[in-house]
Amino acid sequence: MLACLGGALILAAPPATQAAEPPAASAAWGVDQLMSALAQRKSGRVRFTETKYLAMLERPVESSGELVFVAPDHLEKRTVAPKPENLVLDGDMMTVERGGKRFVMPLQNYPEIAAFIESIRGTLAGNRNALERYYRLGIEGRATRWTLTLTPADSRMAGIVRQVRIEGARDTLDSVEIVQADGDRSVMKIKTAGAP
Repeated sequence: MLACLGGALILAAPPATQAAEPPAASAAWGVDQLMSALAQRKSGRVRFTETKYLAMLERPVESSGELVFVAPDHLEKRTVAPKPENLVLDGDMMTVERGGKRFVMPLQNYPEIAAFIESIRGTLAGNRNALERYYRLGIEGRATRWTLTLTPADSRMAGIVRQVRIEGARDTLDSVEIVQADGDRSVMKIKTAGAP
């Protein structure tokens, strides 16, 4: 189930024009400032390319499509290649459509996956409290180029995901790397819908 979700849940809105960062802003940059910047984005639509590196496969698996986020908790992953698949998260419900079939699952029945999803949505919504319920947060960089590291605080979650690394600039996410406990990983590159 995590392979379906890994890296599938992050998007960004189009980047704002970037101006030089004042020295005072650089010195004050941290998790609170990042969450505040992310919380300003109420929706976004982006393209993604996701590469999964799985131990059981000789070559990486690549997929691509579109992500849509509407705060606080609506997220869609529309995969177009190599095979069509739609994953929709609305509140506490997850719907997956693939191969002409539709599956609806309440997240409360899957606490580890729910924690993972809430942590990702917490990042998109700029909700530090949601993130800290499940993860220890680390941040490097400054507003113009940052990396947010999420490390599971719960041992059950740590048995699934070793670390989530989200990179971005200001209020825009550029990439998400998810390293699973078994060493498999996925890397999602994110571009605005109009970017080449």
